[in-house]
Amino acid sequence: MLVIAGSVSIDPANREAAIEAAKEVMAATQKEAGCISYTFTADLSDPGRFLIFEEWESADALRSHFTQPHMAVFQKAMGGFGVREMKVQQYDVSKVGPIGG
Repeated sequence: MLVIAGSVSIDPANREAAIEAAKEVMAATQKEAGCISYTFTADLSDPGRFLIFEEWESADALRSHFTQPHMAVFQKAMGGFGVREMKVQQYDVSKVGPIGG
């Protein structure tokens, strides 16, 4: 399993538009084969910051995700939100279980 986690900071004036774009890409992505979870969350203390968390069954599923039409629409929209910083990491997870387990 692959986990993608990180954050993106945009111009806070574009927060509502970014939330709408994120809702659209989340709904489409969550229907993709191999997507376990895909979530954008608005930071409660920083109006221009969003957290990203994704889980994918495989690298092939993640690669396919980047070729989907809804990703092209989302990436174009992000270009207009005044991205100030973006830090997203990929983690290759070999074991998953409860905390302390």
